[in-house]
Amino acid sequence: MRTLQFGFELFNQFNEMCFLLSATGTILNANKAALSRLSGSSDFIKKDFFEIVHPEYKEKSRIIFTNCIVEQSSESLFVKLHSKNGNEIDSNLFFTSHKSDGEIFCIVFARDITEERKKELDLLKFYYVAENTVNPLQITDLQGKMIYVNPAFVSASGFTREELIGREPNIFGSGKHSKKFWAKMWNTINSGKVWVGEVENRRKSGEPFYTQLLVSPILDHEGKVSGFFGIHRDLGEKKMLEKQLIHTQKMESIGTLAAGIAHEVGNPLASISALVQVVQRSTDEPFIKDKLELVKSQVLRISKIIRDLVDFSRPSNYELQLCDLNANITEAVEIIKVAPKAKDITFNMDLDKEIPLLPLISDQVQQVFVNILLNAVDAIDESNKYEKVISISSEVDDDLVVIQFKDSGAGITEANMSKIFEPFFTTKKEGRGTGLGLWVSYGIIKSFQGNITVNSTYGEGTTFTITLPLQS
Repeated sequence: MRTLQFGFELFNQFNEMCFLLSATGTILNANKAALSRLSGSSDFIKKDFFEIVHPEYKEKSRIIFTNCIVEQSSESLFVKLHSKNGNEIDSNLFFTSHKSDGEIFCIVFARDITEERKKELDLLKFYYVAENTVNPLQITDLQGKMIYVNPAFVSASGFTREELIGREPNIFGSGKHSKKFWAKMWNTINSGKVWVGEVENRRKSGEPFYTQLLVSPILDHEGKVSGFFGIHRDLGEKKMLEKQLIHTQKMESIGTLAAGIAHEVGNPLASISALVQVVQRSTDEPFIKDKLELVKSQVLRISKIIRDLVDFSRPSNYELQLCDLNANITEAVEIIKVAPKAKDITFNMDLDKEIPLLPLISDQVQQVFVNILLNAVDAIDESNKYEKVISISSEVDDDLVVIQFKDSGAGITEANMSKIFEPFFTTKKEGRGTGLGLWVSYGIIKSFQGNITVNSTYGEGTTFTITLPLQS
């Protein structure tokens, strides 16, 4: 068999850098790629190879070189080499021994991986940004199946990473968006364009969460779509503020309307009341007196509604005075306790004694507390539950005073929660409430730059939370 022999010049055709080293590590020869990238000339021939290796990697590379010579083995490692312009080249070195005429040599192949390392570093930076950003991120394949989700996405969706990977995003879809809506998104991103839209999803618990979703196609080196990158921006706070703004505007409009109604109804009602009293004084018929008394009671009821409307719609004439909230709460509880329906109810109070006096209108604040407690008593009375408890607490939280009223009543349905502060809305039986108590309470608390919210689970109970600023 014929033996083929080649000179080192053969390596000049290689794109990778190649070196021929003596058993002591001296550079005996180098190919054109090595000369071009590291020196530009042959001035490092006959010099120690390890002089072009970064000091951090010299010792380890010498050990591998020695093993290669002694054991005639092949090994590889990562190093940085000094280039001709002073920069460093990230390289993978491959050492292999070669024996010729009884003498041992070492051939070193050096592959420049600078660009690969740069891409790896960029990818690592992206990974750390993606893992630590507060915005939920997801990456899907061409079929829309998720191949990556960051911790923020896991937290927002309520699903585990294992439950999400390999699944399509509709696992947390709300079903509120039409097929046409999603078809438009897919047409956009499949064409290589970015799509942006507002979406409503459902957490694993069933709670809605609103986000602005940006979906961008991921392009490969040929410019073809290879996957999709989605980033969500939480719109929950924005949606809440929008609802609050709409609610405030609606309440202002109702207040304006209420003032007009109170004026227009008040005058004829006063005439009716006067006529009833005249007729009462001019007759001795029991039947007529009985019916007139019924008319009178209904007139009084309408008068109370009108007073509530006026109280809500017109600015208060009272002056602000320093108010002891705990004293108001205690007095409100004492007022409610004497009601027959409250005799079997346990009132638990946990009041923070460190709450300072606040500039408020004491009578109005107490009216709010009484309204909420009356509703709590009615809710417990209608629930027929064995446990009959109303818990009241007050505390200072940063720059706010927080007061909570929690009852063990029947609770409020989800459908009624959004209407709870609207005028004339009531869940009580006919004739047992005007539906103005919470509406008036809302207006009073808002007038003090505070807020009143409700949280309820139907069948379990309701909690009203009032917050008032420490400095009004």
